[in-house]
Amino acid sequence: MDRRKFVAGLGLGLLAAPLAAEAQQARKVYRIGALGNPPPTAPQAVPYWKAFAEGMRERGYSEGQNFVMVHRWTEGRLERAPSLAAELVGLTLDLIVAVGTASVRAAKQVTSAIPIVMVYVVDPVLGGLVDSYARPGGNVTGVAFGVGLEIVGKHLELLKEALPKVSRVAALSDPVHPLDASYRKEAQTAAGALGVTLQFYEVRDPNDLEAIFSALTRARAGALLVPAQPFAFVNARRIADLASKSRVPAVYSFRETVEAGGLMAYGANAADMFRRAATYVDKIFKGAKPGDLPIEQPTKFELIINLKTAKALGLTIPPSLLLRADEVIQ
Repeated sequence: MDRRKFVAGLGLGLLAAPLAAEAQQARKVYRIGALGNPPPTAPQAVPYWKAFAEGMRERGYSEGQNFVMVHRWTEGRLERAPSLAAELVGLTLDLIVAVGTASVRAAKQVTSAIPIVMVYVVDPVLGGLVDSYARPGGNVTGVAFGVGLEIVGKHLELLKEALPKVSRVAALSDPVHPLDASYRKEAQTAAGALGVTLQFYEVRDPNDLEAIFSALTRARAGALLVPAQPFAFVNARRIADLASKSRVPAVYSFRETVEAGGLMAYGANAADMFRRAATYVDKIFKGAKPGDLPIEQPTKFELIINLKTAKALGLTIPPSLLLRADEVIQ
């Protein structure tokens, strides 16, 4: 054999090997499982998943070309999360994006191998999902809610500022939520410091909401605290409508509720959290281990006030509160 032809052929073979590997990588279509509450087509969820898709595009991914989504949704019924998580894990997935504490916990309980990127989790350390914010450990990382359950105190402070004379506040809660007991404790502590009496109403089934609002109206609740729990997000418009009909001023965590007619909301910019989640997905696809990626906490929080709703309730929002609002809906 001609030595020069042999060497040339060997060189072409060595060159072709990495090119073939790169071509194979380029053809890789990642499968991402999504576990959360309302489906991405629900009006209140559309902006968030749109932000996630934008974040993926910014990093060179296009849905339908090099990644596909496999969706499973609890529709606000957290008891469904374990079976849906098991169903997802039974598929061939490269990663799971889990929204909320219950979804992350359910996914973590059925897999330690598939990376899990969390979004909108109030306190992942308190919830036992990760070891720490700096070193999560295990297969979970992502974007946390930010100030954790401390935001409950901020919500009550906003109610007290808007309604200085309020003394009785109703509070909704979901007893199935993993952090419900902690949320209640935090709310009671904050209420005591503000001289407010709290009465909790458990939302075990969204069909009970009408009866709950009738009960809190009979109890003459002066205001309503709605937590950052899945049932509140899934039933945002319904809760806003019932609060309006019952003439009960309420504070929420989700801006969608205020856009639907709720009085005011204070919370992190959720769309930005979903966009940032795409960063974690990209890093993991490029070889990073979830447990080594520090958990991010949002730095931007929004106060949204619906002035039209305030007027309908006969309320005058203090100028000091309006000046601090990031957005006022007229």
